[in-house]
Amino acid sequence: LRAKMDVFGGAPRFLAYPRPVVVQSGADAVLKCQIGGDPRPAVIWERNNEKIDLQGRYRVFEDGNVYNLIITVVTIEDSGQYICKAKNSIGETYAAATLKVEGEAQEMELREENKPRFLIKPLSTRVGRGDDAVFSCKLWGNPRPDVVWEKDGKKLNEIFESTHFSVGFQDGGWFQLKIFKTRAPDGGVYTCKARNDFGEALAGAVLLVDAGPGHEEEGNRNEDTLTKSTKVKMFAVTEGKHAKFRCFVTGKPKPEIIWRKDGKLILSGRRYLLYEDREGYFTLKVLYCKQKDNGVYVCAASNTAGQTLSAVHLSVKEPPVRFKQPLIDLEVWERDLAVLECEVPEDSVPITWYLEDRRLQPGAKYGMEEWGTKRRLTIRDIGVDDDGIYLCEMPDGGRSIAEVAVKGTILRKLPRKVDVLEGENAAYCVEVEKEEMDIHWYKDGVELRETHQTIIKSFGRTHILVFVNTMPQDSGLVTFLVGRSKTSSQLRVKAARHCPPSCPVGVQINTERANAALLSWVPAQDSRRNPPSGYVLERQEVGTGSQEWLQCLTTDSATSVEILGDSVPCEADYRFRICSVNKYGKSNNVEFPRGVHLVPVARIQAPLQDALVPEGQDAHFSIELSASVIGTWFLNGTQLQEDERYSMRRTRTHQSLRIRGVRDTDNGAEITFIAYGIRDSAAMYIQDIILNDNIKPKNVLCLKFQLLLSRCPIVLQCELSDPCAQVYWYKDGSKLLPQPGVDILTDGFARKLIIPTAEFFHTGLYCCKTKGDSVLFNVDVKAPPVKFSAIPEELRTKWIEAGCPLVLQCVVSDDDAHVCWYRDEMQLIPHSGLEITSEGNRRTLVVQCTEPSMPNFEVEGTRSVQMGKSLELDCEVADSSVPVCWYKDGVKLLPQHGWETQSNGTLRRLVIPTAELLHAGLYSCESSDDTIHFTVDIKGDLNLNLLIHGALYKTSEQGLQPLS
Repeated sequence: LRAKMDVFGGAPRFLAYPRPVVVQSGADAVLKCQIGGDPRPAVIWERNNEKIDLQGRYRVFEDGNVYNLIITVVTIEDSGQYICKAKNSIGETYAAATLKVEGEAQEMELREENKPRFLIKPLSTRVGRGDDAVFSCKLWGNPRPDVVWEKDGKKLNEIFESTHFSVGFQDGGWFQLKIFKTRAPDGGVYTCKARNDFGEALAGAVLLVDAGPGHEEEGNRNEDTLTKSTKVKMFAVTEGKHAKFRCFVTGKPKPEIIWRKDGKLILSGRRYLLYEDREGYFTLKVLYCKQKDNGVYVCAASNTAGQTLSAVHLSVKEPPVRFKQPLIDLEVWERDLAVLECEVPEDSVPITWYLEDRRLQPGAKYGMEEWGTKRRLTIRDIGVDDDGIYLCEMPDGGRSIAEVAVKGTILRKLPRKVDVLEGENAAYCVEVEKEEMDIHWYKDGVELRETHQTIIKSFGRTHILVFVNTMPQDSGLVTFLVGRSKTSSQLRVKAARHCPPSCPVGVQINTERANAALLSWVPAQDSRRNPPSGYVLERQEVGTGSQEWLQCLTTDSATSVEILGDSVPCEADYRFRICSVNKYGKSNNVEFPRGVHLVPVARIQAPLQDALVPEGQDAHFSIELSASVIGTWFLNGTQLQEDERYSMRRTRTHQSLRIRGVRDTDNGAEITFIAYGIRDSAAMYIQDIILNDNIKPKNVLCLKFQLLLSRCPIVLQCELSDPCAQVYWYKDGSKLLPQPGVDILTDGFARKLIIPTAEFFHTGLYCCKTKGDSVLFNVDVKAPPVKFSAIPEELRTKWIEAGCPLVLQCVVSDDDAHVCWYRDEMQLIPHSGLEITSEGNRRTLVVQCTEPSMPNFEVEGTRSVQMGKSLELDCEVADSSVPVCWYKDGVKLLPQHGWETQSNGTLRRLVIPTAELLHAGLYSCESSDDTIHFTVDIKGDLNLNLLIHGALYKTSEQGLQPLS
């Protein structure tokens, strides 16, 4: 027995099958099953062949090998069978659990009493082109139901502009939909869906829009002009075969489509099918092509925004073997006899007769005769359903085609079959010869009556039948009967495929905007047939070694989204992928073509702190940020690199710098940390311990030295071996006595000099003397570092209107502090239009009359270059089309040897390959609206007069000139 069981290994198996569960309505239900397996199986729950989405009222709980499905607040709709499926790498198994919810009768009564129901349903209507159409209905429901109007299964806001329709509600439960200035595409089936907590109801109505006289001719006049400028495509088909033309046109409002052949309007008939398929293509199908179908076919699409068209030339190729005499089209009256005759090339050629795609057999209905090369088909007791295309086919595929038109009571018959998907509408339209005739609709022999989901409407001689929101059980034979005439159609409702949607296509990424990525995509072509309910976007951090993808957001109907730097956790390179989802699952992922570098907008949580470090020790600086970004450390403006002396660490949001073995020359150094949108600085002071090697202390046991900041206390202290010894304090050779601001204290062995508030004049050499010894203190009082007061976050970004002045202000901690203003790392210098002021502790920058289109130079200042080196002067303008002129010392520079001007986009550059003394001076780059100045200094061992090749020269604006 054990050997046989080993064959299955660790495949999942039920140790205890789920038991039926009975609970009261409104309570929670728990379905349990005990499952074993190695490796541990994955367990899912299903209902109605669909996986249960574990959210909302459904959740799972695992207790060892016991798996629980918990359903909260059950209702009668939760009653039924649930499937528990277990699967691992070896095998799978499943078992069923039954849930019964009691109290169903009371709940059913409550639901029936309060669920939505139509007291008055919307009525079908017929309007003229350009007229308004109104649908009204009266509903009951408690609470008041939510109402959604749809057209042909689509939400109105997806196909109509907001100004083309309106929906409303009035007291008494009246709901209304109004379509303004109707057009032909507005015709169709409109449904009103009502829903509340107890259920939902649905009712539909038909809108017919009459095109109106002259409409087709008007479109034809516009088409003549457009066709001349439109490239005509070529299409060929063998005689007897079908030709199918498709145009994909988008637009809001939905375009109005008209097909023409050689300028003549095409209407649906026996050989022309016009429809919009499930992929959104407007389609014309020409059945069983004949030589007379040669010509130019035009699809013209128009809406209020304009008109477009597409044209194709159809060429019908003759078969290699032709009939001696082809069939001839017939028109016959109902209940008459129809005879079709043709002649084949030879007596021995057999033929087959068809009515469109149905092969005909001889019998009471059809008589088939052959003599010599002649072939005859006789159709007895002609009815409306005998109307159609008849074919006589030879073995080699050659065909002869005839159209049989049946004249009688029914002028427009039903199609032979209609195929729709579950949830779609099935619509039928019949036209009879007279108004007010006694007509009847049947399905499978049972006469149909109008309900909320079965629309039966007559407009004069036109009669319409619509099955709204069809289900597979609606399939059957639909028959229209008027008097002794009838026409039939086979309705087939295909069950919707419960499968995930197809993945998006056309993914693109745009990174033109700094620190952001605009992602866009296009739904799959089959999205009309298998629509996604939304999209899931995931990101992956590049360069970490991890292949993990993390979900960053979901969208519903949107097909583009912008990812900002502030949405990522840390600074890094990221790539993205996207998939479509619906309730049946998700599609494959599609990765965007390239990555993008994103930086979160960090804020300072804990700033840098000034440090007082003993000489020779290590200095530590750290800053805490709100996000993980890559930062750079600077010492006195010089960027630091990782080496033996400098060590930099980054742990998530914490950044630190370690400087090993600080020296006296580091005293007062500025430490700066810069990252994206972040800049913070602190000062480093060196604390020296100085021993006087010339005086060997006798009574002094300990020496102290302090480097102090202005307004900090000065404490100088030493200890004696004799607590009774007398000491004297000196500063710069002058004896100090106790006085306001100077305290001299004796505390046992300790002797102290205390100055409560240090000022700059307290800097100097202090000495504490006894009879036989002394110790020196070198005190240096430094000014405290100047700090900026915090700027509120809402004032960090300035938005101003063009033409208005730009005013920027900040507050410093020291009234006497000197500040410099910079733009894009370049220092600003006051000039006309730019004012820098200082008042108390407030510093102000004013830029007059900002203009978005004014050329904006971003580089300005002094340039120093070694003689013999290359000199380049750069500036950048806001508009790449702006011309500039270069000047030196007020003289315009013209193209000549030794000078080169360059223009690349918004960049303007002056290049001097080899700098000489004569090139020093004031340079200007001018546009029509702005000027920027450069001061150029040429370094080298030069005198006013130069000796070159034994001759004396002097400098001038014209270059080097020999001295007389």
